[in-house]
Amino acid sequence: MPLMRFDVIEGRSKEDLKKLLDAAHRGMVDAFEVPEKDRYQIVHQHAPEEMIIEDTGLGFTRSENVVLISVTSKQRTEEQKKALYRHLVKELHEQCGISEEDIMISLVSNGDADWSFGMGEAQFLTGKL
Repeated sequence: MPLMRFDVIEGRSKEDLKKLLDAAHRGMVDAFEVPEKDRYQIVHQHAPEEMIIEDTGLGFTRSENVVLISVTSKQRTEEQKKALYRHLVKELHEQCGISEEDIMISLVSNGDADWSFGMGEAQFLTGKL
């Protein structure tokens, strides 16, 4: 059920984008223990001047390979959130060669009433999910 949005600088190949999405999904499955078919991912590509991702004074060096991942999900524990950060960075670094400094993650929590998967229904509230 988590919805993942990826903001990247344009220019990645279709193959690189697939590797990115596959690696991120593995990280999500490992950290949040969601079902394998529970996959909702959207990629937004931007011109370099349309993405300014600084380091909040932490000393990170960002590159053109920077990825901002926004995750909308039901409430998770702090341990689950920390696990997600670790798993995503590990998978994207190992599988896609993305520097750990180039991966920024933002989590937004919501509830069962905030989701409709189609048919104008709130499936979590109707008991279908």
